[in-house]
Amino acid sequence: QVHVAESGGGSVQVGGSLRLSCEVSGYSRTNGFMAWFRQAPGKEREGVAVIYSGGANYADSVKGRFTISRDNAKNTAYLQMTNLKPEDTAVYYCAAYKASAGAWSVADFYKYWGQGTQVTVSS
Repeated sequence: QVHVAESGGGSVQVGGSLRLSCEVSGYSRTNGFMAWFRQAPGKEREGVAVIYSGGANYADSVKGRFTISRDNAKNTAYLQMTNLKPEDTAVYYCAAYKASAGAWSVADFYKYWGQGTQVTVSS
């Protein structure tokens, strides 16, 4: 059984940093897609960043501020977030195994999800 667990959320002030972690167990495709999404109240879930065997992609809104990385030995992905803004406030979800071809940022394409971790940025 696949289990996805996020950690590292919290509350920070504008300009601060946080590092999110996503550990996947029961899933051996360590070079598969692992992605971060976020969902703010009243908004749709949006893709933030993805990492795969060929590289990484980012949403325009976080380019230059967020960095996704992974440790294949630990089956863990990370999202380093810097220069945080109030609009980054959301529940952040980790997703694993992109089951369908198409854009990386489509949530429906991912099979395994974590429960989410809250990130709050205050001014």
